[in-house]
Amino acid sequence: MSFRLRAAHIDDLEHLYEMAKLTGGGFTNLPPDRAALTKKLERADAAFSRTEDTLGDDVFTLVLENTETGQVRGTCQLFTQVGQQWPFYSYRLNTLTQHSQELDRTVRAELLSLVTDLEGSSEVGGLFLHPGERAGGLGLLLARSRYLFIAMHRARFADRILAELRGVIDDRGGSPFWDGVAGRFFGMTFQEADYFNAINGNQFIADLMPKHPVYVAMLNSEARKVIGVPHPTGRAAMRMLEKEGFAFEGYLDIFDGGPTMTARTDQVNSIREARRATISATDLEGGERALVATGHLGSFRSAYGKRILNEDGSIAIDTACADALDVSAGDDVWSVAR
Repeated sequence: MSFRLRAAHIDDLEHLYEMAKLTGGGFTNLPPDRAALTKKLERADAAFSRTEDTLGDDVFTLVLENTETGQVRGTCQLFTQVGQQWPFYSYRLNTLTQHSQELDRTVRAELLSLVTDLEGSSEVGGLFLHPGERAGGLGLLLARSRYLFIAMHRARFADRILAELRGVIDDRGGSPFWDGVAGRFFGMTFQEADYFNAINGNQFIADLMPKHPVYVAMLNSEARKVIGVPHPTGRAAMRMLEKEGFAFEGYLDIFDGGPTMTARTDQVNSIREARRATISATDLEGGERALVATGHLGSFRSAYGKRILNEDGSIAIDTACADALDVSAGDDVWSVAR
């Protein structure tokens, strides 16, 4: 069975809608709403069609396709510059230290402050893999192919990059963090707020969220326990991000308290180590395992393969990879070691 990642187009709507119904909530970038998904795919088409090789306000959507059946079994997204249509809010976890000479006591209090520090950053997000395909390294293919896309279209992305990880969601589909913080001010359940944000944007946060810092000690224990903690299904994703060079620097998702990971774009391992080369042969049998990508914008596609980087700067890849990417000798590809 062979898979490749490719650019998403409007005729992928039903595939995405069926996957969106499987997310279980807390997944703003893949709402189970056909109208919202249609807008997302139309925006992606506009991004793939934009000819200026410059930083803009684009969203690229990619899908994981079974090359044998044509089924779409996963998706991911890249946002070139967040916070352009409406503010990009985060909570920043920091510490306030105070000292009393009379009591000879120092008190350190953790605070949650509403900030827009990450505005203008690029974002990798919206990664979802069909539950039936969560084996064989397909999640890794989805995640790391995004970095190859960035390397291949570097001028369209900012110098800082972020990734939001979904926070802890309970068995009822609720969020202990939301219930302990923002939910007290909005009169909405987490699911209602999350769905509204996915469809309409987060301006309502700016309108109703208290602007003063929140003292963590004032929150209930259930909310405190999940601050900066990823959903159990996101722990592997967090480890992958850390391996790429991302770090948690105290930024949290304002809805579920999940960690926001950040990095300098050019220091992300898969971007820094990506190499462009011309194919010399497509019948390689040995070689190292790699991710290989080709195409430009709407013709982008990537797949697993084997490669040998030759001394003359060319590359040899295996037949299965060449078939998945529809490339032959003389074509250019980008690759990074798996």
